Amino acid sequence: MSKKEFFPPRPTTNPTIYAYELVGVSTHKGQIKIGFTSRDAFSRVSEQLRTSGLKYTIVFEESAMRNDGSSFTDHDIHRLLRKQGFANPDGEWFKCTLKDLQKAIREVKTGERTEANRTLTFGMRPEQHAAVHKTIEYFNSFKLENTDRTPNFLWNAKMRFGKTFASYQLAKKINGLKYWFSPSNLPCKMPGMKT
Repeated sequence: MSKKEFFPPRPTTNPTIYAYELVGVSTHKGQIKIGFTSRDAFSRVSEQLRTSGLKYTIVFEESAMRNDGSSFTDHDIHRLLRKQGFANPDGEWFKCTLKDLQKAIREVKTGERTEANRTLTFGMRPEQHAAVHKTIEYFNSFKLENTDRTPNFLWNAKMRFGKTFASYQLAKKINGLKYWFSPSNLPCKMPGMKT
């Protein structure tokens, strides 16, 4: 397999997803037009509406590049919005909110399905990352020495540390279906579990 097949080439242009609404056009009230361009959104929308004299507002403009260097188009966004049940009365026009569009773009960009109202993503802070890394190292070393026991690890973290968020990140990294995460001040008893 060549490098070209393994790593998607980065486009020489700047792929962009944009959205706009028409101002004062009753037939398009509550609809946004979602498009793709390799230039800036203003130039593209101006081209489309130059002779019509319609007023518009660009409500969204974002890169259509994924973290791995590949890109996507408006067709991917359209397909996902239709699948989610949003009305598509004409071509690239959709009856959806800006938050719905942001959610769809995030899903296409990351490949992860998100909650309906979540449009932002964020990573762990350095102290959370350090705690997760230290815990994984401990779990791995514990398993080598104690094959028949379950490891226990206590995070003695201050309030506002983000223990729940860091625990979810830990569970994702270690395929944590086998582990039970619990705040130390809550009594925990699950069926078949010794306390």
